[in-house]
Amino acid sequence: MSDRPAGWLSDRELTEVRGAENAYPSPVPTQIVSNGEYNPLPQTENQRKVEGLISEYADKYSKHQGIDRRSFMKSASGFAAAFLAMNQVFGPVWNVSEAEAADKDMADDRAKKLSNQFIFDDQTHFVRDDFDKEGLLGLSKWALEHHWNPKIADTPMTLARLKFENYLKEIYLDSDTKIALLSTAPFDDPSWYFLFNDQLRDAREAINKVAGTRRMFAHAVFTPGQGDWMNEVDRAIAEYKPDSWKGYTIGDPLSPSTKSTTWRLDDEKLVYPFYEKAVKSGIKNICIHKGLLPRDYEKSWPGVWQHATVDDVGKAAKDNPDINFIIYHGALRVFLEDPSYELDLFDKTGEIRWVTDLAKIPEKYGVTNVYGELGTTFATSAVANPRFAAAVVGSLVNGLGVDRVVWGTDSVWYGSPQWQIEAMRRLEIPDDMAKKQGWKISKLGGDDSPIKRKIFGENSARLYNYKITAELEQQLSQDKLAQMKDVYNKEGVERNNAFYGYVGKKTV
Repeated sequence: MSDRPAGWLSDRELTEVRGAENAYPSPVPTQIVSNGEYNPLPQTENQRKVEGLISEYADKYSKHQGIDRRSFMKSASGFAAAFLAMNQVFGPVWNVSEAEAADKDMADDRAKKLSNQFIFDDQTHFVRDDFDKEGLLGLSKWALEHHWNPKIADTPMTLARLKFENYLKEIYLDSDTKIALLSTAPFDDPSWYFLFNDQLRDAREAINKVAGTRRMFAHAVFTPGQGDWMNEVDRAIAEYKPDSWKGYTIGDPLSPSTKSTTWRLDDEKLVYPFYEKAVKSGIKNICIHKGLLPRDYEKSWPGVWQHATVDDVGKAAKDNPDINFIIYHGALRVFLEDPSYELDLFDKTGEIRWVTDLAKIPEKYGVTNVYGELGTTFATSAVANPRFAAAVVGSLVNGLGVDRVVWGTDSVWYGSPQWQIEAMRRLEIPDDMAKKQGWKISKLGGDDSPIKRKIFGENSARLYNYKITAELEQQLSQDKLAQMKDVYNKEGVERNNAFYGYVGKKTV
């Protein structure tokens, strides 16, 4: 008997994927990585070209710098080489120069200057100590290949990589993330819960106690229509004191069975009483999973997939102006065809399926309390086609407004979030795209521009009443976690380039 839920990749789909740890160990993934909530497309020809160019740059500049390829790939110059390769294949989307790939000191100086940038990751995950579902790894018994990359050849992929100790390393030591919001998801089978609400609370308290500052925030999951769910809401308010709420209108995100309870944000009878409790408690941020469905969602999720759209957001936001609706994944409907098809569709219509629906809500409903979060969506888009990543971010920034797009990475499902941070720092909207779409916000600016500072952290800080002051920034640079990171860096511990989950086997 399989220990994966029914909605996990099917047996047929599992023959089409392999563990992401088998992927090319690039600083940036060279094909789409899935955490299992959707089936990743195979590597495209353009992605294969990127991979080849990265390898060429690694050969050339590792010799130039007098280091081995592996060390180069883990360096700031290695990051630059990856974005340089993508620009060569997809066109100029990333702000990067070949000088960064060639000159170690130049690349390191840039990285050091940006290391104190305030980054608030609005969606992170790890699993509880007794979580035993090997299916979450994306390889195990279903993977047909077990070719470990050099970094982890002597450390087999286990669930330890998705647990607390590795989370601490990947989020706080291997990336420039300063604040992390810890999340989880509801399942029909309770044994599949990554973390329960009380464990979210305990993890938050443990991290903040060790740090001596407020480095972690935490959700509490609410499940309308399931059992005695409102009593759990009352318990959360009284005992867990979450910083925000997390909900899945589709029910169990991996098992759209008849057992799952779907619901709508605009259900006045079922959900509006919850909003009243949330407002009264002062916990007014509600984060909602939308989008990210399998390619055959209409067939495999009948009667469920509609709940992953945003057609219930506008009315709920208008009726409940004191609630902040933070729509996770930007509502992106997963790529059902080749990424070039999605980009062509955008070029022709100016729309990205489901993302544009979200972006239009403020104008359509006259609301200012709807936000778009970028977890998984930005990572997937950046790897699939950088121009599409620019289209997604440009659409959200111009539709929702620069004050209502928030940073999230869905890590540690995809390993350290540093590569995503680097991608956002370097992202720019191409001139021809901005002109064709008639966007008022046509430029995102440099690594630390006002717009990127808002996306990376200022918008979430405002939502969570986290005051960014010079005193706070000094505390974050000197607290216990900062001291741990300083020792970690001085000891020369390398950031790994491991990705966790699934990648497609074939090339299209």
